[in-house]
Amino acid sequence: MHGADNGALVVRRDDDGIATLTLNRPASRNALSMAMMAALIDHLDTLDADASVKVVVIAADGPAFCAGHDLKEMRGLGQDAAALAAVFARCSQLMRRIQSLRQPVIARVHAMATAAGCQIVATADLAIAAEGVRFATPGVNIGLFCSTPMVALTRNIGRKQAMEMLLTGETIDAATAERFGLINRAVPAAELDDAVLALARRITSKSPLTLAIGKEAFYRQAEMPTTEAYAYASEVMTRNMLARDAQEGIGAFIEKREAVWTGC
Repeated sequence: MHGADNGALVVRRDDDGIATLTLNRPASRNALSMAMMAALIDHLDTLDADASVKVVVIAADGPAFCAGHDLKEMRGLGQDAAALAAVFARCSQLMRRIQSLRQPVIARVHAMATAAGCQIVATADLAIAAEGVRFATPGVNIGLFCSTPMVALTRNIGRKQAMEMLLTGETIDAATAERFGLINRAVPAAELDDAVLALARRITSKSPLTLAIGKEAFYRQAEMPTTEAYAYASEVMTRNMLARDAQEGIGAFIEKREAVWTGC
């Protein structure tokens, strides 16, 4: 995966309903500067309104997927608490935007993802990594506990596994990340693009309306008590059942034909 030479912090490429956003600060290991995070949010806002896009892939160029926050930029803020808070607020905004996006998001992880980079992987709806990739929340090693990455991490993997990563700051390999549930699967590096594309294409074959309804419901119900979650999910299914795409899909299943989705 290669970024463009136009100096853009994030490069967008579209291919048959799949939009790939490539982090393009390879010399800085794609550290999440304020400008980088703003660029990502802007792209996601644009994609959310783009009916031609059914799946979004977050990829990266260079020797790392993402090394986390831009520590040089943050150190330059000194003791300005408000400015530091703004960095973490923007990062939280970015993570929430990934999950509130209408389209499913796949993280394509070709190289190391640490701290807020690991947070992106945990936040994405799906993630596929190359077998040689390592992951870490290493803030504890420099006296800065990975508290915001912790939010996404603890919502994806077991508490004991999360605490080990957070308290030791040590890296885990892709096979361990798969076992923990941080990623869907690890594949040989040479097969990464094909694996991401195959997964994305399986998703693009579904109704975009149904995907959007389901993604929103997934994250909302996950934070609810069980009884409340079932009541909410029942309301969602009722609303979904009334949609034209649901009627088309059920009819196609009964009639043993391919469904034709209209997105409504």
